[in-house]
Formats: sequence, C-alpha cells, structure tokens
Amino acid sequence: MSQNQKPSLSEWLLSEQPDSARQAKFGQTYRTWLALRANRLAMIGLGIILLLVFVAVFADVLAPFSPTVGGDLRTERLLPPSLIHWMGTDDQARDILSRVIYGSRLTLMVVVLVAVIATPIGLLVGTTAGYLGGWVDTVLMRITDIFLAFPRLILALAFVAALGPGIENAIIAIAITSWPAYARLARAETLTIRQADHIAAIRLQGAGVLRIIRGHVMPLCLSSMIVRVTLDMAGIILTAAGLGFLGLGAQPPEPEWGAMIASGRRFLIDFWWVATMPGIAILVVSLGFNLLGDGLRDVLDPKGLK
Repeated sequence: MSQNQKPSLSEWLLSEQPDSARQAKFGQTYRTWLALRANRLAMIGLGIILLLVFVAVFADVLAPFSPTVGGDLRTERLLPPSLIHWMGTDDQARDILSRVIYGSRLTLMVVVLVAVIATPIGLLVGTTAGYLGGWVDTVLMRITDIFLAFPRLILALAFVAALGPGIENAIIAIAITSWPAYARLARAETLTIRQADHIAAIRLQGAGVLRIIRGHVMPLCLSSMIVRVTLDMAGIILTAAGLGFLGLGAQPPEPEWGAMIASGRRFLIDFWWVATMPGIAILVVSLGFNLLGDGLRDVLDPKGLK
C-alpha cells in the first residue's frame, strides 16, 4: 500500500498498531464480531432474537387479526390451522397467530426489564462485596445465599403472591430472584481483579473505593455478565411463562404465551394447536437465547482469546 492511499475500514479496524484508544476499542469490538460471526449456531440464535425484536416492533402490521377480539363463536371457535388462520383459533375464536405475534411484545418486555433491573443490582452487590471483603462481603453474600437457597420459580411465586397477579409484578418478582446469580459471578470476577497491578496503581494515585469499583472493576466484569445474562434469558422466559400458566403473570385477555398454554391445556387432546403453537414460540425463542449465549461465552472467554 502506498503512503498516500488510505486504508480500508476493515484494515483500519484490524490494525496491529492503532493510533488512538478509540481505534483500539473499535478494533477489539470488530474482532469480537468476526469471531461471533464464524459461529453458525450463534448466528442462528442472533437471527431468532432479531426476528423476535422485529415481530414485537411491527406486531400491529404483521398480525392479521385482533389479539383480543374473537370472531363468531358459532363458526370460528377452535378452528384448525388453515390458510386463513395459520395457527388456528382458540376457544374464544381468536386467531392464535395474532396472539403469538402480540405475545412477543410481552416476552421481549419481560426479558429487557428483568435484565435492566437485575443486572445492575447483581453487578453492584458482587463487585462491592468482592472488592471490600470483610464484614461487608459476609453480609452481602449471606443475603445472596438466602435468595439462592430457593428455586427461582418457587421464590418468584412467593413474591407474586405477595405483590398480586399482573405482568408488572411478575417482572419485579423475576428480577428479585435473578440478581443473586449475577452477584456471585461479579464477586468471583472481582476477587481476581482487585489484586491486579493496575488496580494497585490506581489506588496509589489516591482514587476512592467508589471510583475504583465503578470505573475499573465493573467494566472488567461486564463480559462475563453479558454472557450470563444472555444464557439466563431462556430461564427468564420460562419463569414468566410459568407464572402466566399459573394465572399470576399477565392477565386475560393479554396474549401472554404461558397464559395461552394454560387456556389451551383443556383442549390438548382434540385441539392440540391451541396450546402447542405458543409452546413452540417459547421453545424457539429460548433456543435462540441459549445459542447466542453459548456463542458469546466462546468469544468473550479470556482463556480462549489468542
């Protein structure tokens, strides 16, 4: 390449001698993307998640019928899959495909809100306990152990029973039961980071505890947290569906997938599609998050970097 010829974007990103911290950061992100793109299963998972987001955003356009208003109960109730109703109709003559499409909005909302609520709590508790140690570590980890001692669904049921049924309360309950695992992971990462040379140098420069935790410890824990949160998305979806199945999540006539399975279980033998179609949606979306999480774990694993 001549000196006057500018490098291409990929050459600029993959440069072994970056000219700035910004170029180095973008280059590392691009290398991570290339490694993830080489994993076919991870790309399938990413495609499923992007499809979920697309369907949720454009549900008003994609759904052929109303998700809550049914047709004629005398002629359109419990119809099998056909060219008009691709997934059939339920016992209220409502189009199941439209309800599955609109249900993707509830599923995406649960996943995003639980991640937004639980991840910062777990990251803050774990890094604080791991960095400070002593009695702070003991108190925070004993509280975490109390939450981890109960199965997630059972604990979520207890919180929803106390808060009352509803999708908002279900999201709060799932978030409360999700953060302890993130706190444990963040603490384990912090224990390996706090004795590092660069942390000691920052401490000698007079940086306070809050600044070190927020600006130097938390960022180093993010890659592991991202992988764990992505892998936990399938469990979050199943927990939300379980609460909906038991009548403690989204309330009728909201098209929540778990509640749809609950209403269709009465017709499972003769009208299998009523419960099967939302079950397939849960399976596909959970599989997508698991595939992407496995791919991110391989890419972001520091031991696997070359």
